[in-house]
Amino acid sequence: MTPSLLSMRWRDILFAHYPVAPDRVRSRLPDRVSVDTYEGQAWLGVVSLTMDDVRPRFAPFGLTFPQVNLRTYVTVDGDPGVYFLSMDADERLAVTAGRRTLGIPYYRAEASVRRDGTDVRFESERIQAGEPDARFRATYGPNGSLEPVEPGSFEAFAIDRYRFYLPGRSALYTGVVDHEPWRLRTAAATVDENTLFAAADIGRPAVEPHLHVAPPRAVTLGNVGRRPIRASPINEPVRV
Repeated sequence: MTPSLLSMRWRDILFAHYPVAPDRVRSRLPDRVSVDTYEGQAWLGVVSLTMDDVRPRFAPFGLTFPQVNLRTYVTVDGDPGVYFLSMDADERLAVTAGRRTLGIPYYRAEASVRRDGTDVRFESERIQAGEPDARFRATYGPNGSLEPVEPGSFEAFAIDRYRFYLPGRSALYTGVVDHEPWRLRTAAATVDENTLFAAADIGRPAVEPHLHVAPPRAVTLGNVGRRPIRASPINEPVRV
């Protein structure tokens, strides 16, 4: 792997995964991007977390902020990965840079994280001007033992992925995250509000999600590149 561009720590992590018919996801993907399925279903993942000490290589300090992602699972030219439909973060600098420079689906939000023992209260409300409202409010915590990810399992399909794809301005941006192998707990969650699906123009799944939480982990990001596509990018106005 080439030298990392970013380092960070992920904590307060929730994975909430919903099965949906592949056609519901396929219509939201650009050319060259194919739906990946598990047991015949496409999957939508809501992932909330705290992005802790996010810093470029050699930077003396980093940024810490809550973020919630809506993602699905795809292959591009045979390479499996995570495809982000939206990312909502309480960090103006990161969001503005991503939207203006690359045109990726990154949105400014007001968000907070509170901890009570092993439980996490996560709240996010999108405040990006000109974009659909999107809110996610949930309380979650573990209800199972810490286990490694088993090959061939659903957790291996949906969580144990290291390549990601982001649609942007005339290109699909890709990179690889690196960290210690996942160890997960099944979780219980009370989701008070979730309008991320509606904001992404995907109907809310009718079934309850598969829920997992994970301990904090150090993460690096590298191998960043771009692949030309035809897509509808975010066109963020440049203010002068």
